[in-house]
Amino acid sequence: MGDIEVRELRTLLPAVEAAVREVGARLAERRPAEPCQEFGLAGAMARFAAFDDPAAAELRARLGVLRPEAGLLEDEFDGAVPAGGEWWLCDAMDGAVQFLLGLPQWAVTATLVRDGAAVLAVVHAPQLGARTYRAVRGGGAELDGRPIAAVERESAAAVAGTSQPPGVAADPVALRRAGASLSAVAGSVLAVRNLGPTSLQVAQVGSGHLGLFWEFGADAANLLPGALVAAEAGAAVTDAAGAAWTPAADAILAAAPGLHGQVLPLLRDLD
Repeated sequence: MGDIEVRELRTLLPAVEAAVREVGARLAERRPAEPCQEFGLAGAMARFAAFDDPAAAELRARLGVLRPEAGLLEDEFDGAVPAGGEWWLCDAMDGAVQFLLGLPQWAVTATLVRDGAAVLAVVHAPQLGARTYRAVRGGGAELDGRPIAAVERESAAAVAGTSQPPGVAADPVALRRAGASLSAVAGSVLAVRNLGPTSLQVAQVGSGHLGLFWEFGADAANLLPGALVAAEAGAAVTDAAGAAWTPAADAILAAAPGLHGQVLPLLRDLD
């Protein structure tokens, strides 16, 4: 993008962050201290909707005012990211399972997608020190207002994050590759963890809190914001074959370039 576009998006960024933070603060205030006691899926989903629906509506409305010309994508949209135009993608509760269980690992995200690619992203974790990642394509990435950069490590000293997309059980190829990749990567890194929201874990690669993150399966809605943060922080963000990651990819690997080169063969060789 040109300098003018970067400046325009950076001007928009504080207002997007304010909207995300305020929605997150209200959710944190409303959340019960005790874990959700619903044992059935229907009850848990109803509980989730009671929190998520009003928060998502508020976030969409506020983003719509900031960029009225942009359309709105649902946070769990089906199909491809539109190849043309501008679209807001927001998630008031990435990490819904943790939210309902009373755990702090959840996030509120907002992403502006232009012509099929993320150009602005905010990832805010209200109950993890209220930390906020933000990025503009071509303009770098920040954590709590400070520039960040992915950290190079030997794979043996790296902590890896991973997760599974919603509905992965219905994708036998992704399910098989997820299992095989865990065995492949776990023997080559210090530790493998699933630390909650996908968007937050990918962003944490950009700040060096995680050495790398990988996942198999289509998960564009959850990956787009963190992938922009990681890429703008200097991480290599690709699919499992080493091609540049896109929302249509069926896998992602994000890591500092040197570490990425160490881990990529482990995932590429699964096929």
